[in-house]
Amino acid sequence: MSPAETSVREIVDRETRAWDTQDVELLLSVLHPDMVWPWPPHARAHDPAHWVLPLGRFDRDRWRRGWQELFDSHELVHNRRTIQCVRVSAEQDGAFAVVDVDTLWRHRETGREQRWRGRACKIYTTVGGAWKMIAHTGLLDYSSLEG
Repeated sequence: MSPAETSVREIVDRETRAWDTQDVELLLSVLHPDMVWPWPPHARAHDPAHWVLPLGRFDRDRWRRGWQELFDSHELVHNRRTIQCVRVSAEQDGAFAVVDVDTLWRHRETGREQRWRGRACKIYTTVGGAWKMIAHTGLLDYSSLEG
């Protein structure tokens, strides 16, 4: 495994730890300042023409508040994430990781469950020698597309 692939795997694992521990600062530490996070309205919305940008471009304070609200109002039931593959550019300065996610939250007051399940493509670039996530597709279900 190349040093770049090891670094990308570490940042995926760090993001997972951030969700597991509900550590907003650790979560923010993996993000590039120009991060954009498109999200499909549901797991079978494979056509990006239907995707939305609920968070807009990365804004540290706004994103911190949003995730802290989630952590304060929901209990994490489980957070299962599996890296399927990591691909690094020949130049060792760009990469993506394909990650299967199954995360279940339960609202502390209502008991209503919110599930994040599907496959994501997390895209990374180097900034001053450190890897940062610059884009992330929302979770999609590819099972009906497999041949």
